[in-house]
Amino acid sequence: MHDIICPHCHKAFKVDEAGYADILKQVRDSEFDKQLHERLELAEQDKRNAIELARNQVAAELQKTAAAKDAEIQSLQAKLDAGEVQRKLAVTEALSAVEKERDTLVNELARAKQENQSASNLAEMRLNKELQEAAAKKDAAIQELKARLEANEVAKKLAVTEAVGAVELERDKLRSSLERAELEKQLAEKSLKDKYETQIKDRDDAIERLRDMKARLSTKMVGETLEQHCETEFNRIRSTAFPRAYFEKDNDARSGSKGDYIFKDMDESGTEIVSIMFEMKNESDTTATKKKNEDFLKELDKDRATKGCEYAVLVSLLEPDSELYNTGIVDVFHRYPKMYVVRPQFFLPIITILRNAAMNSLEYKSELALVKAQNVDITNFENELDSFKTAFARNYDLASRRFKTAIDEIDKSIDHLQKTKDALLGTDRNLRLANDKAQDVTIKKLTRRNPTMAAMFEDLDK
Repeated sequence: MHDIICPHCHKAFKVDEAGYADILKQVRDSEFDKQLHERLELAEQDKRNAIELARNQVAAELQKTAAAKDAEIQSLQAKLDAGEVQRKLAVTEALSAVEKERDTLVNELARAKQENQSASNLAEMRLNKELQEAAAKKDAAIQELKARLEANEVAKKLAVTEAVGAVELERDKLRSSLERAELEKQLAEKSLKDKYETQIKDRDDAIERLRDMKARLSTKMVGETLEQHCETEFNRIRSTAFPRAYFEKDNDARSGSKGDYIFKDMDESGTEIVSIMFEMKNESDTTATKKKNEDFLKELDKDRATKGCEYAVLVSLLEPDSELYNTGIVDVFHRYPKMYVVRPQFFLPIITILRNAAMNSLEYKSELALVKAQNVDITNFENELDSFKTAFARNYDLASRRFKTAIDEIDKSIDHLQKTKDALLGTDRNLRLANDKAQDVTIKKLTRRNPTMAAMFEDLDK
């Protein structure tokens, strides 16, 4: 397991080896171009530094060697100059000695001539002999000095030749090393250039293939490709990382809209740990009207609330050049609560992060579920009591309204009967008055003011 620090909340969460490897691979993929350019620049800089360092080293070595040889030549020249001085000094001393001896001999000869004229010949011969011997000695000394001088000259030339030969040999070695280093550098540059050109070509070919493939896909197929990718990635680790999780397409469109996928994870007791509403958005590179992530956030928040999910996540390939969305997991809490926008490579990490964060509140959820389970009878009793009260109130209201209706009908009937009674009483009174009037009728009253009828009744009486 590896610890990862969230750049937003600064909380540490653990990711298994598979998830960590996926994150590393995805980060490498997302920054391959940047690293490639950086490495090419570093390689070019290393090459320039290596050439400059080699040049400086060669120059320093040559300067050091030349200084040493100059010092040696100066030493040899000093020795040679000292030998020349010694030679000249020896010749001068020899000549001085000879001249001194010659002067002595001349003086002696003159004295001898003065002392004894007769010994002049012997003295002259003796002088000549000594002069010859002195001249021979002088010539031998001169020859010896010349031989020494020539030997010194030869030794000096030999030393200079050896020094120059050593310098030239060292120079040739350095030149050969420099040429070999330059050749190795060129080979390394060519190899590195070929390697990166091959990688760039392969990457360009892959990008071109993907572009061709995406250009051939319809908009629906492009979106379904991203959904299939996410579903495949989840199913690949479902059995090991999320054995009790639910991750299926959202097919409930009764509210007028629906998300793409719903993720829910439960613990062993069936208590919900976390729930996430997912929306996957992708589009072809050749699409004329480019969508933005902002265009889908409001509908996603509505789907999350409708389906009762705790979080909402938009997995998007839109706005591919956005530095904000390319950095990783982006929260949009300032617009909609508990909502994130991620690239596909962060699909599994965002599930892991939210699930691990929800594990901290699982204990409280479990305690809440336990309290609800313990109070279920009271809750049911209260619900049934409320239902009884509601039903009783409804029945009472219905009965009350019907009773009032019956009273009103009775009142109406009573009023109608009263009117009928009054009508009957009025009829009885009228009948009684009619009877009274009938009883009061006499022939005399009928024939009053009717002489014809009076005459007829009188005839009948007669």
